[in-house]
Amino acid sequence: MTMPARPRLDEIERYYDAVPRSSARVEDFGPLSLFVREGAGWPFYARPALGRSGPVTAADVDAVRARQRELGAPEAFEWVAEVSPGLRAAVEESGLAVHEHPLMVLDPDAPAAEPHPLVRVLDAADPLLHAALVVPHLAFAAPGTDVGPAGPAELAAEITARAGDGRAGQVAERIRAGRTAVAAAFEDGLPLCAGMHNPVAPVTEIAGLGTLPSARRRGLGRAVTAALVADARARGTQTVFLSAGDQDVARMYTTLGFRPAGTALIAELPEN
Repeated sequence: MTMPARPRLDEIERYYDAVPRSSARVEDFGPLSLFVREGAGWPFYARPALGRSGPVTAADVDAVRARQRELGAPEAFEWVAEVSPGLRAAVEESGLAVHEHPLMVLDPDAPAAEPHPLVRVLDAADPLLHAALVVPHLAFAAPGTDVGPAGPAELAAEITARAGDGRAGQVAERIRAGRTAVAAAFEDGLPLCAGMHNPVAPVTEIAGLGTLPSARRRGLGRAVTAALVADARARGTQTVFLSAGDQDVARMYTTLGFRPAGTALIAELPEN
């Protein structure tokens, strides 16, 4: 039976509040919570405080942004439009730009995709874990789905540049603890696409998925997503969700059984 939309979004909202807590501390700003990463990895964000009701003002947002600047963290907020409809106005009044991303949930009855020969789920001791974690950095630096110039040479340079960042060790610990799974596509010993999911009880989000720009348009993002879905299902996860970069990417995810569930909003400093 398909879960009604609002209970499903409430479940995702609880997940969003829970998942950063294993690697971040939480600072309370009334109607907003600021997650501050402890250790290596992607920086976190601020979001609506779970269970708090009442309006959020631009002054509330300004206070969080001042603290983010003090910490050297990105001035970033993430939330679900349908759960916190009033936050957008406050964030925009504060001067941040808001981006919309389709929020999608996997149909529990969706058939499993065929495994891809280039894709595998990595264990904590995999010698290519660090390299796989570097791929999304290059992918996100060149957004979109078009084939781009960044390829093996740029990847090798980035792998070397990030060799001491400590992230692979942190992710390996999360893999051992069952809090993260990483999948990647490899060819000739190099990762071409990688992503992860981070289960919390019955819910997980597929996140950090990126393809090396020179390897785009080969179906690798879909194949890595399918491997992460298979891993999540093998763990007994009941709700698998993700945020698509745009509607074109969302259409690809529908071929794996993901269905629209809402709108994920991300606010950040506007481009100059």
